[in-house]
Amino acid sequence: MGLITLQNPPSLRAWASVGGKWEKEGPLGSMIDFSDESDKFGQPTWEKSESKMQNTALKLALMKEKIQPSDIGAVFAGDLLNQCTSSTYGLLDFDLPYFGLYGACSTCAEGLMLAAMTTSAGYYSRAAVVSSSHFCPAERQFRTPLEHGAQRAPTSQRTVTGAGAFIIDANCGTTRITQVMAGKIVDSGISDVNNMGAAMAPAAIASMSEYFTASGTKPADFDLILTGDLAREGSEIFCEFMNKRGFDMAGVHKDGGKIIFDENKQDVQAGGSGCGCCAVVLAADILPRLVSGELKNVLFMATGALMSPTSIQQGENILGIAHIVRLEGGNP
Repeated sequence: MGLITLQNPPSLRAWASVGGKWEKEGPLGSMIDFSDESDKFGQPTWEKSESKMQNTALKLALMKEKIQPSDIGAVFAGDLLNQCTSSTYGLLDFDLPYFGLYGACSTCAEGLMLAAMTTSAGYYSRAAVVSSSHFCPAERQFRTPLEHGAQRAPTSQRTVTGAGAFIIDANCGTTRITQVMAGKIVDSGISDVNNMGAAMAPAAIASMSEYFTASGTKPADFDLILTGDLAREGSEIFCEFMNKRGFDMAGVHKDGGKIIFDENKQDVQAGGSGCGCCAVVLAADILPRLVSGELKNVLFMATGALMSPTSIQQGENILGIAHIVRLEGGNP
């Protein structure tokens, strides 16, 4: 389908972010709405902790604008765990029509894209988007349980313990989603679970190149191009190959995996990742700057490593995806 320009751009009515100890200690810590230094959020298991994060994030977003759950037409949500169990259990109490999504680290953008299209088309007056990840269950599912004490590779990324929730409103507001573009599945030939940045970078290059060609824009037309979550390794590959294609990303590109942690003070190897990473960055940092007028035109591209425990165990390549959402602030 390619690039879609929304004829009735919906607005981001409200949003909220939840984070853990490492996220609170990072550069965005003071901007995160709610955090828990134990990473447990009052729950007995890590999996239930992640469900609690989703539940809390959506409640906070609704409370900010005094919106009732019954005012929401549907919720688009996803996480990293098998069959999106964090989302299903975490959002059960809201009693809402539910779309479960799995786009790995791209889930936040996928949800925003689908919510924007359905509200713009008039199917819902409001829709919610929620995505999350948690370091401990993600390590257990995709790599090794923490109890093993395995050494992490320099190219590996730390899964963010965090969640973001967003309320999309059909009425045009001051912070709008004006364009969306779904990415295509890309096989980069990489099977190393500790180098997801390199696995996802080719998908990011393909989607961003296609966007610039289809929209007739260039990097300099935007105040910020935010990717998530290529981290250090993937960002270097992305910028190098985009420059070779004639798209200079210098000065305009930032990556959620690099923003959320302090690489000099926190032992996070190549940076952050996970469904909660770019969701927290977007809710805690980027959207408030769009509201204040500091940013007016942002291109948000979230990348995902489309793998599962089974595909990893069978040695399959890690497939990549990259979805794009254009955000604009100010009066229409």
